Amino acid sequence: FESNGLPKNHNWIDVYNSAQGVLFSTQKGVYRYNYKKDMFYIDTVLGLDYSSSKRWVYPITEDNNSNLWLSSGVEGIFDKETAVAYYKGQGKKYLLKSVPFRKIKDYIIESIYPDFNNVVWFGGFDGLIRFDPKYYNNAPIFLKTILRQVIIGHDSIVFCGVSTTNDAITGISDTLIPKFQYRYNHITFNFSAPFFESPEYVFYQYYLENFDKEWSTWEHIHLKEYTNLYEGQYVFHVRAKNIYNNLSKEATYHFIIKPPVWRTWYAVLIYLVLLASFILMLLKWRAYSYAQEKFKLEYLLAERTEELVKQKERAEDLIANILPKDTAEELASKGHATRKKYKMVTVLFSDVQGFTQIAEHMNPEKLLDELDKFFLQFDIVVEKLGIEKIKTIGDAYMCAGGIPQKNRTNPIDVIMSAIEMQQFMKILRKESVNEWDIRIGIHTGPVIAGVVGSKKFSYDIWGDTVNIASRMESSGKAGEINISEVTHELVKDFFDCEYRGKLPVKYKGEIDMYFVKGIKPELSVNSEGIMPNEEFFKKLQFIRFTDLEETLMNKLDKGLPQNLYYHNIKHTIDVMVQVEIFGLGENVSRDELLLLKTAALFHDSGFLIGYEDHELLSIKIAKDILPQYQYTDQQIKTISEMIFATKFPPSPRTKLEKILCDADLDYLGRADFIPVSQSLFRELYERGKIHSIDEWNKLQYEFIRNHQYYTET
Repeated sequence: FESNGLPKNHNWIDVYNSAQGVLFSTQKGVYRYNYKKDMFYIDTVLGLDYSSSKRWVYPITEDNNSNLWLSSGVEGIFDKETAVAYYKGQGKKYLLKSVPFRKIKDYIIESIYPDFNNVVWFGGFDGLIRFDPKYYNNAPIFLKTILRQVIIGHDSIVFCGVSTTNDAITGISDTLIPKFQYRYNHITFNFSAPFFESPEYVFYQYYLENFDKEWSTWEHIHLKEYTNLYEGQYVFHVRAKNIYNNLSKEATYHFIIKPPVWRTWYAVLIYLVLLASFILMLLKWRAYSYAQEKFKLEYLLAERTEELVKQKERAEDLIANILPKDTAEELASKGHATRKKYKMVTVLFSDVQGFTQIAEHMNPEKLLDELDKFFLQFDIVVEKLGIEKIKTIGDAYMCAGGIPQKNRTNPIDVIMSAIEMQQFMKILRKESVNEWDIRIGIHTGPVIAGVVGSKKFSYDIWGDTVNIASRMESSGKAGEINISEVTHELVKDFFDCEYRGKLPVKYKGEIDMYFVKGIKPELSVNSEGIMPNEEFFKKLQFIRFTDLEETLMNKLDKGLPQNLYYHNIKHTIDVMVQVEIFGLGENVSRDELLLLKTAALFHDSGFLIGYEDHELLSIKIAKDILPQYQYTDQQIKTISEMIFATKFPPSPRTKLEKILCDADLDYLGRADFIPVSQSLFRELYERGKIHSIDEWNKLQYEFIRNHQYYTET
């Protein structure tokens, strides 16, 4: 029959009759027979699982109601199951029930006998068993799981009771969640289910929320232990299943494991503080190390820089002693200096009279000491008067006025230096046994000045003026200052001169010569002709003003904005002309007229810097420039006050301030008022000071109606 569907190598086979046909029971399942196909096939109506091919059924007994009573097991293991398969009709699947027989699942059933009144007898090696359905309660069994104890550590019981509700016996209330120190992260749960029918078949399943991933397998244990739990919130779940597969509700226990001290928020904060402190200390240490290293480098750099600066300063001082400041700066920045032409330079030559004879009888070192003595004094004199020393050759000394800074006072300055040189030589003659005396020759004219040499620099001047000055010296007389006619014409108002004849000069014809006898008596102290008095300097100041005027006019012409239609260089010239007219009309002194013209020259110079508060800016420029032209502090103060008085609205207090204010607004009463006024309107309009011609006309009307001049002129 094995070839017809029965399992191979079966040891036994039992045949049973049933309402749904003959059953063939083997140690590998229950089979039925298909007559048409002449084949055995596995039973599918009893409801038993034969998938393992090891399920056997023995015995099978049918009662009067066509129900099948049976016992089954699995080959090779002691796993028995007694059940009844209730008949549901022909062709329908039996309803298999094994739960009522779970209590005898381990019994070996050899025979089954259905009796009267639905009583069934089971016989086996373990005895005779009677089953009466009327004593079997089909109602579900209420199974409860109780959490009996919770132990932390090894011996500390923290929970030993229950909380009972109507439908469950559970653990401690969820709202009272205990918190355990981290050292108690070893926790044990003791649980049970009060079911006393076959307690050995009560199984438990558990899982710890936030620790286990899923429920455990069913186990017959009453205790679960967890060790080394991490800090956090946990919920322990446990449930039971009895022999009848009734499942209890879960018993739960909520608890919290506190973090260890070293993992608390304040510990983390301390760690962060310590880390920040460490980083800060490290940064400070590195900064300190860096600062120390930087200090060493800076100190070394400073030492070397200081040495380089000293060398540079020595080099610059040396160059400054050799070259004019502007030329030295140009040479340092460009590597070369441009030669310049000067229209009016006064050149002085001096020479020691009888030097050759003196040198023959004097020790060379003493001779050099003597020369150094009066050349040093000459240097002091020319530096004081703003004259440029050119060179010394043997006993000859050469200097020039009007270079590198151009000025019109250089003939007077050079002659003043010559007078001081001669006076020094007179004193020296009285103190020395040697008859030291010098000849001085001076001429004024154009020259070319520049630097010669590429390694050893030398500042020099060239031109006929130099040659004529040299001829003036060689044609002079010891103790005298010999000047040319050109120079005489420029200084005759300051010095008394004596005509001494003509000098033939190659390519120039004959040149008149004059001896300078001294400063005019009225311009000298005590009329001695040696020291200039106050009148001398006042007179000289007018010549300096011409230089000042030329310098500032050039600045204004090049530096004033193009959209200054009113406050331009034309307005400055106009005010200068008017202050001179008003000054003469008001009988001011010559000194006061100089102050007026200077204030008029500077009063709008502030526009070189800015438009707002230009009067204050003009005062600043005046204070910076005027000392260079020998203006006294009192003169500068008076000029500054006059400039400030022109600030709109004018507020003059002194006579000079009133004259300047009238000159500044003189156009109000002139025929060119309209075009001048339109220029001022355009200037203010472009700067947003005036917004319309109507607004301007109203302002002009009110201004003219209320304006008054401060002087009768």
